[in-house]
Amino acid sequence: MNLVRRWITAILFIPALIVIAWAGDIYFLILVELGIFLGVYEFCDILRQRGLTPYKSLVILSSLVLGLSAYSQSHLFTVLTITMLVIVVAIAELCRRKKEEAIFHLSGTVFGAIYVGWLISHLILLMQMPEVLKPLVYTNIFNIPIRLGTSLALLPFVLTWTNDTTAFFTGRRFGRRKLFPSISPNKTWEGVIGGAVGAIIAAFIYQQIYAPYLSWFDCMMLGGGTAIIAPIGDLVESMIKRDVEIKDVSTTIPGHGGFLDRFDSLLFTAPLIYYYLRFFAVR
Repeated sequence: MNLVRRWITAILFIPALIVIAWAGDIYFLILVELGIFLGVYEFCDILRQRGLTPYKSLVILSSLVLGLSAYSQSHLFTVLTITMLVIVVAIAELCRRKKEEAIFHLSGTVFGAIYVGWLISHLILLMQMPEVLKPLVYTNIFNIPIRLGTSLALLPFVLTWTNDTTAFFTGRRFGRRKLFPSISPNKTWEGVIGGAVGAIIAAFIYQQIYAPYLSWFDCMMLGGGTAIIAPIGDLVESMIKRDVEIKDVSTTIPGHGGFLDRFDSLLFTAPLIYYYLRFFAVR
């Protein structure tokens, strides 16, 4: 039943994602900012269940501002936001009556903004990246025009979800050797290998259909890199949940749990893909 709910949610969400990504600009910004809000809210709730009291309003505000700074392509504004967050949180902690566990409140607040707000903002950076690439419109093998920003923004979703799906089914069918049993007992090395094969194949298919600017070497590197970093993103979130002894962060997304349960891998793969493209694939 849970698997059926997952597929139903995916069937409803994926077309909406494609349409919004195609519209781009402010519409995609709103979608990502909504995700940032949900993710940060869930993260603060995790800290609350751990007995901590993060500065929720500051985390949410600074995270949303980081999304806006990514949209405006302002690196100075990004650095300013993080700097001010550290200073303001430190001052707020000085004014708190109870000084116990100050380091946890400080670090939890700052980490939440960077872990969720900044990492997921790389989706916005990908959408805005065409300004450093030429041309802005490509034509695929079917002679269909491709908007570069949309293609770049959807790339992490395609690679990450293909990796997760193939890793899940490969691990369930052939999994024997545990990857990290103390954190996630169900993950196996066989699943990682299956995910790598699926992500690389997905990269080549996506390159033919919607990303002609990628070379075969880019496809290998992006697919393989996704297969390595995606499980790490998943394990990090599992580690956080295990510390609080919860299975799902929330029930926001039917069949998947919370926003962080569904997009934990994407938090890590989006930055990987963005920086690879910026450093190695911009031609």
